[in-house]
Amino acid sequence: MSTRSLLQQKIETFDKTNAIKYEVNLVLGALKGFRQKFPFAENLASIEWLDPDSLFKVNPDEVGEFFDFLGKNLNLQGTSIQNNSNVYRNARLQIKDLKNLLRTTVDDRKSLAQKVDAPWERIGGFGQDKGVAKKIIYCFNYEKGTVLPVFGNQHLRHFVNRTVGTAALQVKYLSLGQEYEHYTAELLKAKNSFLLTQSWDTLYFARFLYQAFPPPDSESTGANVSSERRVGMVVTDEQLDLQGFMKLLGELQKQSKLTGEQFRAYRDLWIRQPSEREALIQRLKKLVE
Repeated sequence: MSTRSLLQQKIETFDKTNAIKYEVNLVLGALKGFRQKFPFAENLASIEWLDPDSLFKVNPDEVGEFFDFLGKNLNLQGTSIQNNSNVYRNARLQIKDLKNLLRTTVDDRKSLAQKVDAPWERIGGFGQDKGVAKKIIYCFNYEKGTVLPVFGNQHLRHFVNRTVGTAALQVKYLSLGQEYEHYTAELLKAKNSFLLTQSWDTLYFARFLYQAFPPPDSESTGANVSSERRVGMVVTDEQLDLQGFMKLLGELQKQSKLTGEQFRAYRDLWIRQPSEREALIQRLKKLVE
């Protein structure tokens, strides 16, 4: 049986009960709500209003609603990115970098490759295969139908190989983003070449791909993904120091020894005057019960 005939057969027998379509519609509804809370594509200025607590809360430590949505709604089979609080904490600490990256994400003048190849690696844990970045890019571009919610290049390569063939896999000299864009385009061509799948949402098509052609275990737990997860654990000494300082401020605020205004003032002082950090820490520690 030819590759196209096999693909046609799998398409015709997919989701006969519409159970997956129902799940996809729920996710798309949640995604619309997410976009209403974070209307960056519709209102570029709203990026400046992004609250650090929506990324990661430090009192107590917990994932904010921005990353919580990504983790709970966009983990297709084999694409789950480890819920590593350090990654999200880094985004909070480097919120200025994240805001600049979000501007690139919603810029219609930028190609998909340019959005993926943007300097996401400046935020600890966002580098390597840029899985978290790809989720963000999908969320703010999904309605265009040009992005698939498949967040690993290895998985895209696998799907292209199974649905299009190895002739479409010549990507030796491409960047990560160019490779991602190339594989995505090939799969969308395949999607649009069948009458039945032309009207499918890209999320529904991605669910089909994972069910019809599940990637081998070596692609979901291999060296590259393990490396990405290890990178997600790496933070700089300065970031670790700031994390400890923020916990100290949080404890003092919990004991009603700091107002919200004082909390922000001490945090800003720590950032602006590195030479005074140790003395500031020692002074505040004396206030802890």
